[in-house]
Amino acid sequence: MKVIFIKDLKGHGKANDIKEVSDGYAINYLIKNGYAVKYTVGSSNRLSKELKLQEEQDRFNINNANLVKKKLEKLNVKFVMKAGKDGKLFGTISTKSIHDKLVSLGFNIDKKNIVINTPIKVLGSYQIDINLYKNISAKLTISICEE
Repeated sequence: MKVIFIKDLKGHGKANDIKEVSDGYAINYLIKNGYAVKYTVGSSNRLSKELKLQEEQDRFNINNANLVKKKLEKLNVKFVMKAGKDGKLFGTISTKSIHDKLVSLGFNIDKKNIVINTPIKVLGSYQIDINLYKNISAKLTISICEE
């Protein structure tokens, strides 16, 4: 029986895959548990429409991510913190503090997408990676100045 996977199932198929499986496996496991639907002309047409919508959504998200990337790479975010001898900070700059600063500047970026490669514990200027969408990431420059 031909089925269209609607959810990923490790080792068997990914969403939107069309596969030939045994009738019993299809009916008793895949369809019953919501992993797949029976392949018909109607389900095939629905799959092609969903793939087109997904492709359009991807193009839209890629365009938005590129616009945000351009804005972020022009930006220099400044933090003012207390520092001790040799410019060592009393504390550290975390992804949360960067996220809060970006939100206050009008960017809606998830905190999980901010990547700090080395801990920021000294005054200076740093490059931070921000993952925006799939293979699109921006380099944000942050500067830490003494109070």
